Amino acid sequence: MAGHNKWSSIKHKKGAKDKKRAKIFTKLIKEITVAARMGGGDPGGNPRLRLALTNARTNNMPRDNIERAVKKGTGELEGVSYEEVTYEGYGPSGVAILIQALTDNTNRTVSEVRSTLSKRGGNMGTPGSVAWMFEEKGLITVSAEGTDFDTLFEAAVEAGAEDVQESGEQFDVVTNRTELYDVSAALEEAEINSEEAKLAQIPTTMVELTELELAKKILALIEALEDLDDVQDVWANFDVSDGVAQALEGE
Repeated sequence: MAGHNKWSSIKHKKGAKDKKRAKIFTKLIKEITVAARMGGGDPGGNPRLRLALTNARTNNMPRDNIERAVKKGTGELEGVSYEEVTYEGYGPSGVAILIQALTDNTNRTVSEVRSTLSKRGGNMGTPGSVAWMFEEKGLITVSAEGTDFDTLFEAAVEAGAEDVQESGEQFDVVTNRTELYDVSAALEEAEINSEEAKLAQIPTTMVELTELELAKKILALIEALEDLDDVQDVWANFDVSDGVAQALEGE
């Protein structure tokens, strides 16, 4: 996700195609395994696992896959040990990029990330070079279809959310990082179904892209990074102008 508003909406519309290409099940399995390893296999006492399981069910992951991932995390089944890593870099025109990954081989992952950045007009940054431009928040995505904004806003804010933003065909519920799990649970209890809930790196400053070809280059870079098996999320500090958004939506 590369920020809120116009690009967030465009990305959401592309979601079905992107999810197939990005091997979403593999990414979810890694997150479930790491969450279970770090906090145990009981979702009642492990908010991160509970959230991962909710996202897995939202994406229709088979129950057997979920159970195996949990057991690999708790050590009941033999499995790979994943490490959480964050890489920092720049895209064309100096757009700041944060890349979050889960990997069993950091040498392989950093090589793939560096190569992808280089091939598409970007470059790796040093630790701390762009992280200061982002703030970690909780982000819950709810489809606007069939969802009343006022009902969602009231339930989310009452549970501790900071804001609810309308973004095209979706609503983005923003929370403090520590309130994500409680707000997500409250929405579920209110029978408001979220499409995704996770910790997000939200840009504190945004660069607006007004040139269509430049926007395409940056979007192609982000999609290429998201396609890497080890990469879980990519965050960038840009949005697109109204004219660029319309051109992208028309393609």
